[in-house]
Amino acid sequence: MGISAGFMVPHPPLIIPDVGRGEEKKIQKTISAYQKAAEIIGRLQPETIVLLSPHQTLYADYFHISPGSGARGDFGQFHAGQVSMEVSYDTEFVRVLCEAAEAAGLQAGTLGERERRLDHGTMVPLYFVNQYWTKYRLVRIGLSGFPLTAHYRLGQCIRMAAQTLGRDTVVIASGDLSHKLKEDGPYGYQEEGPAYDARIMDVMGRGAFGELLEFSEDFCEKAAECGHRSFTILAGAFDRTAVEAEWLSYEGPFGVGYGVCTYRPCGDDGTRNFLEQYEEKERLRLLALREQEDPYVRLARYTIEVYVETGELPEMPQGLPEELYHSRAGAFVSLKEDGKLRGCIGTIQAVRGSLAEEIMNNAVSACSEDPRFSPVEAWEVERLTISVDVLGEREKISSLEELDVARYGVIVTRGGQARSAAAESGGRGYDRAADSHSEAEGGNQSP
Repeated sequence: MGISAGFMVPHPPLIIPDVGRGEEKKIQKTISAYQKAAEIIGRLQPETIVLLSPHQTLYADYFHISPGSGARGDFGQFHAGQVSMEVSYDTEFVRVLCEAAEAAGLQAGTLGERERRLDHGTMVPLYFVNQYWTKYRLVRIGLSGFPLTAHYRLGQCIRMAAQTLGRDTVVIASGDLSHKLKEDGPYGYQEEGPAYDARIMDVMGRGAFGELLEFSEDFCEKAAECGHRSFTILAGAFDRTAVEAEWLSYEGPFGVGYGVCTYRPCGDDGTRNFLEQYEEKERLRLLALREQEDPYVRLARYTIEVYVETGELPEMPQGLPEELYHSRAGAFVSLKEDGKLRGCIGTIQAVRGSLAEEIMNNAVSACSEDPRFSPVEAWEVERLTISVDVLGEREKISSLEELDVARYGVIVTRGGQARSAAAESGGRGYDRAADSHSEAEGGNQSP
């Protein structure tokens, strides 16, 4: 027993007849595919359905798993309150999953529920499933701001929990595709929109799950996709497993992409260890980058490595370039992990005795004090891409024509407060930036 099938499905509320009121006929391909997927679930009769929803409680640094014995919901916010449902949660599965996530070093659990009622990302798939099978218990999981690799790991934990309990389990990854397909659509058009949908349907249609990890954050953001993290968790649930993938449908008549695919396991396949393969490629890529790091970035990395391990700011190393010991300037230290920002703290003018001290202190702040992120953990350090931006003398400008934010950055003042955006070095390391028109004192900033 374990995971018997997986499904990639969208969640447009208008697909529900009481919501669509005729408009749902324009996505009949999606409806037909949904019904086929639900029929498969009806034949499998799973004990547990694990449903991954982008509209469940979401945190930047935590995977929320719905607590309690169950929940209910309806489509009242879409003017169809008469369409409702109630589910029972598989509390034992949730407990084992939380234990597996903790053992894997993932921040996941049942804390922080903000809304007990079922979200439409959950209810739309279950509307179809319930037509064919209702004797299941649900595990409802939200996404997070963690990198895609963490989502894949959560999928591995789902697989482990299903195997540990011997549960016949189905995984449903709820998520629309790009929201930027048409100029006259509700979200407008972006060229990355159709490009994302073509690429994701190719990947998911082939069951080439390893390629999910290679989508850049920037590309996904510009495409305004909804379900990529759901699909990546689904992929992790089939780690080291051969799958029979079937593309059932794709369409996007309203400017939002809807895709339906199904997956059936076909036995173990050690070559489909996609996370390990990706991380090895990343390790080699980061090693190559580290060999090119200049003394400024190496100093920041050394500081972070020591601080994360010991909790102490290290002694200033010997053998640095002389300007690091004797010059003073503001500096920003930026951290990225898997292409996603992981921390950024800096000073807009010197507040330390030397540039080396400025970089070291801001490196510590970037990895441990950026309020937008949890502190960097030891296992993450080698995965970090680090950049250091050293700010030159501030220069006032007399007109907007003189402003080049991409090259120099900018300091904006309001009353006694200053906010700055340093010019990014793109991982190149030392990149002198000249900020403009501010008389505010330097201090730690998180742009």
